[in-house]
Amino acid sequence: MTQVIRLSARQLASSFAGPFDFDVEAGACIVIQGPSGAGKSVLLRMLADLDPHSGEALIDGRSAQTMSAPEWRARVLYQAAEPAWWEASAGAHFDDAHLAWAGARLAALGLRADILDADVQILSTGERQRLALLRSLAREPQVLLLDEPTAALDPDGVARVEAMLADCRAEGLTILMVSHSPEQARRIATRIWRVDDGKLAQAPDRPADDGEAA
Repeated sequence: MTQVIRLSARQLASSFAGPFDFDVEAGACIVIQGPSGAGKSVLLRMLADLDPHSGEALIDGRSAQTMSAPEWRARVLYQAAEPAWWEASAGAHFDDAHLAWAGARLAALGLRADILDADVQILSTGERQRLALLRSLAREPQVLLLDEPTAALDPDGVARVEAMLADCRAEGLTILMVSHSPEQARRIATRIWRVDDGKLAQAPDRPADDGEAA
């Protein structure tokens, strides 16, 4: 069966990392590993057109340079390790249709039914991370760029997030995800990459622990 290339990079580079050249298939889950400061987040932010860069990123063969920034970022969505919140409650970050969608999925992520009405500032880091994932998924991107989305979660929370991402991949979502957990990479990755000194190389199937906590 012919694989559909969803996301590509061609000589994508900044003063901090690159150049990167790769193709990622639709429905793939790429886990990116490597030490802090190696350029993992920079790579994701360049793909999302959030950091200055040369070269280009493409979705379904179409260059980001041919789209407006909002159009590209709606299709290739970046979720930071510490996502921003600009309204008092989590629910205020969803429109009506997305609010219902998120509410129906709270239990799957181990979140209480009334959490969307709670003050974001009193929520735990792990609760905010899971709500940010719902906020990202509700926007229906084609590519989701996740920067350590489970770093603050206990094992049950990690398992719930991984299960939801697997369901989304089955529907065609492409994921590039930074994770410091070799175990997580082995569980969910279709390919594992490693970034060292701003350069990208495909890591072994069973990566060594890079010495950093998940």
